[in-house]
Amino acid sequence: MVLRVYNTLTKQKEEFRPLREGEVRMYVCGPTVYDYPHLGHARTYIAFDVIRRYLEHKGYTVLMVMNFTDIDDKIIRRANETGEDPKELAEKFIRIFLEDMQALKVKPADIYPRVTEHIEDIIKFIEKLKEKGYAYEGSDGVYFEVQKFRNYGKLSGVKVEELRKGARVEPGEGKKNPEDFALWKKAKPGEPKWESPWGEGRPGWHIECSVMSSKYLGESFDIHGGGNDLIFPHHENEIAQSEACFGHEWVHYWLHTGFVMVKGEKMSKSLGNFVTVRELLQRYSPEVIRFFVLQKHYRSPLDYTEEGLQHAKNNLERLYNTIENIRVAMERAEISYTWGEKEFKAYEAIREGRRKFYEAMDDDFNTAEALKAVFEVANAINKYLTETERPKESILRKALEFFKIVSEVFGIFEDYFREEKKGEEEELIRLLVEVRAQLRKEKRYDLADKIREELRKLGILLEDKGGETIWKRIKV
Repeated sequence: MVLRVYNTLTKQKEEFRPLREGEVRMYVCGPTVYDYPHLGHARTYIAFDVIRRYLEHKGYTVLMVMNFTDIDDKIIRRANETGEDPKELAEKFIRIFLEDMQALKVKPADIYPRVTEHIEDIIKFIEKLKEKGYAYEGSDGVYFEVQKFRNYGKLSGVKVEELRKGARVEPGEGKKNPEDFALWKKAKPGEPKWESPWGEGRPGWHIECSVMSSKYLGESFDIHGGGNDLIFPHHENEIAQSEACFGHEWVHYWLHTGFVMVKGEKMSKSLGNFVTVRELLQRYSPEVIRFFVLQKHYRSPLDYTEEGLQHAKNNLERLYNTIENIRVAMERAEISYTWGEKEFKAYEAIREGRRKFYEAMDDDFNTAEALKAVFEVANAINKYLTETERPKESILRKALEFFKIVSEVFGIFEDYFREEKKGEEEELIRLLVEVRAQLRKEKRYDLADKIREELRKLGILLEDKGGETIWKRIKV
């Protein structure tokens, strides 16, 4: 099976061929750290987490870099509003971001570079652009001269002539043309600043990603990702300054996530229509939030509603119930080396579901279609368990193996498949079930009921059937 990805640069799906055999180097634009992450941010980072997980599942070694913009107009503005030091404000929200991503089971990047730690690298990069004639110094900073870069607009489709229509250079700005963008901003009173050949100041926004990505991933790398809103001007400007500096193609595949929508409008802090990750985690488990995001293809818009999250919760519970049904059935499963018609039918459903899962993920990481395959397997296995008095252990193991693949790629069911922890938990639950059975024999029903109720609060349901007690995990 060949992995194909949609490249924003070429506007088409292409066969994925990394620059180095067996390795993928990936850069994802990180947050500007001045506020709490919201669902729009989480959607992007969950999507790229699954992309990374799938690439690793396919056998690639992935080197992933994600930056923190820890100095910016928004950070300075918020710090002025709250009376905090900009550096302390940024540090606080970096910590919050990392905590929120960990809670959502997003695997950490390998490297998290920060703008303020790469000022010298940024200055050297700007100096190269000046030497090559792409940058110039104005009264208030250093600018990239867009018209000097012949292929400007190749990612977004934006044309320089269109940018100039109705635009003008504002009073006090030192740039030659309206479309030129800042590489270095000369210091204003009260702002953080660093020494440079052009006087004290700080970097512009776009330059940071070009510098930090190329420092850790090289002058050409495989994947650059981010939200749709970054295509222009951020990523367009990154391409211009990077390829002007290096003199060759910079990034091979550009991947962008769709917006999270609220009643037809993009979720954003500026519109005030956002819900923070922390607010969501008070109402839903991390896996429900991940599942909600994965029900849509990463490039498609995602409508945020409470009904949608509840629907995701219910669907995830259905899958958990299937896995629990398999686990319970394993207790009575027959170890047999002969299969009947029902076994072959269940096997075909698992085999076909697995094929469809990989086919969907190889088609530009289509998690929505992959989940359909997961439910097909779940439905087939539940039917098999209903119709079979002594299910075959080998069929149940194949089903669990499939759900373990789904867990590995999607970041769900992880606690269930964490073998060491799972084994310890199951031993403890079995012990409590035995204690409860003894209490019932002694007619100490108050304590027996208390054990049952406390386990239920922990997500363990006890069912008494024909003198036997079975247990199931029910909490999501």
